[in-house]
Amino acid sequence: MYSSEEILAMVNQGLAALHLERQPFGLYKPIRYVLSMGGKRIRPVLMLLAYNMYRDDVQRALPAAVGVETYHNYTLLHDDVMDRAEVRRGKPCVHKVWNENTAILSGDSMLVMAYQLVAQCPDENLKEVLDLFTATALEIGEGQQYDVDFENRMDVKPEEYIEMIRLKTSVLLACAMKMGAVQAGAPVEDCELLYRFGESVGLAFQLQDDMLDVYGDFETFGKRIGGDILCNKKTYMLIKALEGADEAQRDRLVQWIEAKEYDPEEKIAAVTSLYNEIGVRHICEDLINRYFDEARLLLDKVALPAESKEVLWQYALGLLGRNS
Repeated sequence: MYSSEEILAMVNQGLAALHLERQPFGLYKPIRYVLSMGGKRIRPVLMLLAYNMYRDDVQRALPAAVGVETYHNYTLLHDDVMDRAEVRRGKPCVHKVWNENTAILSGDSMLVMAYQLVAQCPDENLKEVLDLFTATALEIGEGQQYDVDFENRMDVKPEEYIEMIRLKTSVLLACAMKMGAVQAGAPVEDCELLYRFGESVGLAFQLQDDMLDVYGDFETFGKRIGGDILCNKKTYMLIKALEGADEAQRDRLVQWIEAKEYDPEEKIAAVTSLYNEIGVRHICEDLINRYFDEARLLLDKVALPAESKEVLWQYALGLLGRNS
């Protein structure tokens, strides 16, 4: 079996080999820029790790893996425009280097490229893989719309937020896992278990991402710390803070949410202090642990020897910064 590092190298080689010298130059240069920014390549690595548990000819599934990563980066271009983000992976967002129209149009082209790449999967899996990929793409759009809807609501419930991040983030990890297993000819039961494993890992990963936005550091996070606080994003942290706050704490939170003029660093510090008072970090960590434990149980049920699943499990541990 390949290591996760070897598989990551394959993915990066596949991305570097994409033909992005087409004209007009202004359309493809932003695509080269965003794909060259690095990142963990989590989704394609998960796909190829799932494939490699059943087959050794990993290159056979590489085009679809590169397609999923291209699709993921397309969503980031549009997401950054919608969130008015400035930095992605420690570098200026595409719409900041160029403009919003360029980010949207280049993103649209990346979506088409993604489908071209996914369609290069083995012929016998083509319909199942494309159906799964398309269903997932629709779900991600649904998740994004829920995220937008939440901007104007102060009554978002924790379970609504979990469903939103499941759709917006988690299902693509789940899709990647299942696509890898399907292309490898894995049993139907294993394909479903790996899909659910990807969902649980994805939920834990997104919740951790929310927490790092408050408690992380720029060097490792790659984005401005406190960005979610500044744009009043309805994260699990904020929702649980509003839910668990006493009257005085809630009034202070609402004042910061409704404030039109403020010093950014002062707002980040004040809201973070309220989170500390209310104890939402521990609440979030507890939920992350629950999804993490659920993922372990699901992987245990996959009908393969433990040693065949160890590389995947160690990779999942690494995503969440764990040793065991």
